[in-house]
Amino acid sequence: MTDKIARFLAARRPATPCLVVDLDAVEENYRALAEALPTAEIYYAMKANPARPIVERLDRLGSRFDTASIYEIEQCRALAIAPERMAYGSTVKKERDIGRAHACGVGLYAFDSEAELAKLARAAPGARVLCRIATDGAGADWPLSQKFGCDIDMAIDLLQRAGALGLDPHGLSFHVGSQQRDVAQWDIAIGRSAMVFTALSRRGVDLETINLGGGFPARYRQDAPPVERCGEAICAAMTRHFGNNLPRMMIEPGRCIPGDAGIVQTEIVLISRKSRGDAKRWIYLDVGRFGGLPEVMGEAIQYRLRTGRDGGPTGPVAIAGPTCDEVDMLYEDAGYELPLALEIGDRIEILSAGAYTASYASIGFNGFPPLDEYYI
Repeated sequence: MTDKIARFLAARRPATPCLVVDLDAVEENYRALAEALPTAEIYYAMKANPARPIVERLDRLGSRFDTASIYEIEQCRALAIAPERMAYGSTVKKERDIGRAHACGVGLYAFDSEAELAKLARAAPGARVLCRIATDGAGADWPLSQKFGCDIDMAIDLLQRAGALGLDPHGLSFHVGSQQRDVAQWDIAIGRSAMVFTALSRRGVDLETINLGGGFPARYRQDAPPVERCGEAICAAMTRHFGNNLPRMMIEPGRCIPGDAGIVQTEIVLISRKSRGDAKRWIYLDVGRFGGLPEVMGEAIQYRLRTGRDGGPTGPVAIAGPTCDEVDMLYEDAGYELPLALEIGDRIEILSAGAYTASYASIGFNGFPPLDEYYI
């Protein structure tokens, strides 16, 4: 948590639950990534946090934008962001949305299937297309291993077909999994991508671009490599597999840009035990899975927590959200301990929560409103 956020919380004491993001920290994270991968074009993945103040700050820094829907494209257009600086990165799009994006000038699209390729040919003739290949998500806390991507043999055939359909077979994309903690996974994916480049070159199709996707981590409980180490691993892998014939590089960071720049502040609603002799306390917060913390599913993303009573004796806890739903659990098996001195009404800061929180928050489940948001 930055000093700027701490001062804001102390001075304003906003109602909880709320998200507070330090825009200067967002900028620092963007600049650090740009320095780690100076030859890559940065397309910020808006789904991580599409708040207008973040998009405007990144726009001023020269970022491009990875959009996942026509609505994010329209948000960018409303901020006068040129369509040439956007990519329509979802591989699942309505044909009419493709047509709308193409009509407003968006020229770069992702796909991973024959049916999606056919839609692009009809609705966005002449567009540049990137075929997404599948990865296994190994090493990632939030794997992306089943829903998206195709195998490399299919990618070769589809990119060759793209040219025949009047599209520009521009390159490949992949995603090594969100919150990737094993930098070797980029080497594996880049190596597989190089095989596709070579195979297509032999068929007379010369690809120009490799989209390395996201995966750059934020700081949660488990150790994760800094962005500088990710950049070193990627640069080494690109040289190893492509030699001096390096393709254009794109990256689509999401989590690492706003993640560490924001916190969620929450209030303890209830502290209880399930039996008189139970050592584990149950801590119920006023925010849970439905209020902006769905990435705790399976206890995959384990946030760091800070309380005003840190430093004293601690004991084991289960942590849950406020709704009348059995799945509204945050952590039960991850081994969290919190101060024994905690009381109902105390506030807890959930750190590195600037990404995939407010953008996930439901509106109206059990009548709870979404997170209040502050961008400072």
